[in-house]
Amino acid sequence: MTDAGAISIASGLLIGLGAIGACLGIGVMGGRFIEGAVRQPELMETLQVKLFLLAGLIDANFLIGVGVAMMLLFANPLGA
Repeated sequence: MTDAGAISIASGLLIGLGAIGACLGIGVMGGRFIEGAVRQPELMETLQVKLFLLAGLIDANFLIGVGVAMMLLFANPLGA
């Protein structure tokens, strides 16, 4: 396998597994938010702010992974 093939496979895995992890994380967090809002409705505004903040951080983590994968694919920092 050539270096370009290995980089392509690694980039695909980085993007794919990052997307799966982000989706699962946001889904679990959303479910916990609903559970918390049902148990204590008076804390719903506070929990909602934290939900959106953490959802943005999870999504940003995935987008950083996509940026690294695109750098590996197109900028070719390894000199292959």
